[in-house]
Amino acid sequence: MKKDALIFESPLTEGVIQKRKSQFTMIVEVCGKILSCHCPTTGRIGNLDISGRPCLLSKSSDPNRKTLYTVEAISLNRPEDKNKSWIGINQNAANRYVEHYLVNGGFEDMVGQGNIVLREQFIGISKLDFLVGNTYIEVKTPLQHLQIEYPDYIRTKKNMPFSSTARFVKHITELTNSLQNHQRAILLICFIYDNPGFRIIERSINYEQVKEAVNRSTKKGVESWQANFKINQSGITLEKYFRLDI
Repeated sequence: MKKDALIFESPLTEGVIQKRKSQFTMIVEVCGKILSCHCPTTGRIGNLDISGRPCLLSKSSDPNRKTLYTVEAISLNRPEDKNKSWIGINQNAANRYVEHYLVNGGFEDMVGQGNIVLREQFIGISKLDFLVGNTYIEVKTPLQHLQIEYPDYIRTKKNMPFSSTARFVKHITELTNSLQNHQRAILLICFIYDNPGFRIIERSINYEQVKEAVNRSTKKGVESWQANFKINQSGITLEKYFRLDI
């Protein structure tokens, strides 16, 4: 891996998902055993039927935790394929990946180098993800739609229109308000797979409200950037990042 990569303390374990039992739980075959594993994203993962999909799992160091493993990524490859491509689904972990590269100069073209990186900074009624020097950064990791071509053997399902947008609107509003006291504000849209460029595939129920909030933030000076990470059993690499016009 690249020398500035985030290397996992222990390599991830490969398994095969049997089914998604609930928002928080997946049933996975791991090393010949059927185990209940933590699902780190409560929302949907595209329109995939994830049963039968290969996955990567991290193992908890807490022996008392109810689910020993967390599903970190899934693959559209077949379980028997030797060289798999992975789609990271741990949205909470995305902030840890971003922090690693902010601290180590991986986002130099976006925020420069040598800045103090502070996590979870309160502003107004919201808590924004990062304050880097004089720049607030809010990280979003969309999984409602996967901008990737599905092989013919992949099963899909019909989903209801996405409606959970209130948190996003609140955060981008506070990000916009931060410009009153800071020079820059950035909405960083992250993908833990090779996404060609963020676009809206299906409008949410609250599309007009979200569109108005985004347009207002853009006019006020909020910048939108995209970052693509790559995950495998060893760790995480930042493959590319670039400015977005949304």
